[in-house]
Amino acid sequence: MSKQLTTNFHSDEFKCPCCGKDDIDMNFVINLQIARDHSDVKFIITSGVRCEKHNKEVGGKETSSHLKGLACDLVAQNSSTRGLLLKAIYHSFLRVGIGKDFIHVDDDMVKAQNVTWLY
Repeated sequence: MSKQLTTNFHSDEFKCPCCGKDDIDMNFVINLQIARDHSDVKFIITSGVRCEKHNKEVGGKETSSHLKGLACDLVAQNSSTRGLLLKAIYHSFLRVGIGKDFIHVDDDMVKAQNVTWLY
């Protein structure tokens, strides 16, 4: 059963698609909501929490922050949406990955901070 976590996010949006693992970090969700509050663009989550099996299936690293419930990927299908998402995301996150059609954000404090990378 989906729970409303914040104004714009439900627990189902973060669940692992293969097993239903749903241990998303609530502080991460709060930071995501803060970023969303700074945006006129809807945040569509394509990947949240991952179990080890699913992480391997999608080519995630063994140290993926998705495994800890500290990350998600957001749809960014064009440069305009990507720009608006990034503008909002930088209000809350210090770790951002940019792919062709998605943006990765995470709150993993054991990893390098103030970084942006490309996929």
